[in-house]
Amino acid sequence: MAKRSAGILLYRNSPPRLELLLVHPGGPFWAKKDKGAWSIPKGEYGEGEEPLAVARREFEEELGSAPPQGAFLPLGELVQPSRKLITAFALEGDFDPATLTSNRFELEWPRGSGRTQSFPEIDRAQWLAPAKAREKIQPGQAPFIDRLLERLGS
Repeated sequence: MAKRSAGILLYRNSPPRLELLLVHPGGPFWAKKDKGAWSIPKGEYGEGEEPLAVARREFEEELGSAPPQGAFLPLGELVQPSRKLITAFALEGDFDPATLTSNRFELEWPRGSGRTQSFPEIDRAQWLAPAKAREKIQPGQAPFIDRLLERLGS
């Protein structure tokens, strides 16, 4: 069975423009990557778990605070090039990227060195205009931006 993830595309509609919150993965593999490297906050889940509950949990784990209160807009599912299935929900709200406190993971680094290092799962978050977000997001997740804009009538 394919791996499944669920996440939240947070947006704020502060005139004069709409902005989307994306996160940049931490760790040495992503350190020097920007364009096509960003993502919505998301995480994997198993059989029997509800995607929205997982999306809320992963938002809190990756950003360090619970998602804002509000109505979640389902953005559907997308199959990624890796064959992973991502379910996304949009939510209007705010988040201060300066308060980011991500959970961490351990990795042998440099590979083959025998040394284990700890890295944040997410090393930064940023509010972006939709056009800039499309440039930065992993290509397989870009349709979530289009779906949100369509839902908002933008």
